[in-house]
Amino acid sequence: MIHFGDIPRKYATESSSAIAVLPVPYDETSTWIKGANKGPEAILEASANLELYDIQTGTEVYLRGIYTADPVTEKRSPEKMVSEVYKKVNALLENKKFPVIIGGEHSVSIGSIQAFTEHFPGLSVLQLDAHSDLRNEYNGSRFNHACVMARVKEIASAVQVGIRATDSGELSYMDPDRVFFAHQIYYNNQWMDKAVDLLSEHVYVTIDLDVFDPSVMPSTGTPEPGGLNWYQLLPFLEKLVTRKKLVGFDVVELCPSSLNKAPDFLAAKLIYRLLSMQFSKKR
Repeated sequence: MIHFGDIPRKYATESSSAIAVLPVPYDETSTWIKGANKGPEAILEASANLELYDIQTGTEVYLRGIYTADPVTEKRSPEKMVSEVYKKVNALLENKKFPVIIGGEHSVSIGSIQAFTEHFPGLSVLQLDAHSDLRNEYNGSRFNHACVMARVKEIASAVQVGIRATDSGELSYMDPDRVFFAHQIYYNNQWMDKAVDLLSEHVYVTIDLDVFDPSVMPSTGTPEPGGLNWYQLLPFLEKLVTRKKLVGFDVVELCPSSLNKAPDFLAAKLIYRLLSMQFSKKR
């Protein structure tokens, strides 16, 4: 198995690492383009070609240790997968690791966030996504990828950023004061401070890659026009990391294409950039 960043082995062992990457190649409830189960492997492969020096922070975060755990392979049902992810993430938190979960479809976030809420009372969740994911049930399951934030809001407060697609039935579950629609934020950055202010001290970030515009991230199961670009999202994450305590995050919904590897690299670079931001605070 490829280790994230293809870093020297002494920085990639479980005992030596502050960071743990957990792949969850699950894609059983996706409803249009399949292939998110191949996302974790594509991210790990692309990460092997990253430059390990981060220009903006002037750091090499891999020196803190990045351990790549064995993937969660449970596929019998979304409920069982969620339970297995919960167990794995809980174990990582108990071992004082900083977990990064890579999907897979968005349903993999549910078990991870369940574990985090038990370790960080009052946790808030920042969702970066094209879709609101607030259906209470979809295609016979409450743990479908379209139900992620409905399950999250049962156990944590949430702020949603980049939303530009929703079903009318989801509107009654939506808090308009905590949703930052893509068309409202695209032409200004004034929303950033307001969004950060709404979050609690400890924050978990769930990043559905379709938050990006398809022009830079075409490799998702349901690409939506009108998304954010790299230099819109990164300053916002910098504000978040500076002002709040980021405790973990996930990156999901990469549906890789053999014809275009750039989206795979974007996902890997996003993970490394966010880790660089987070751990540069701790030098």
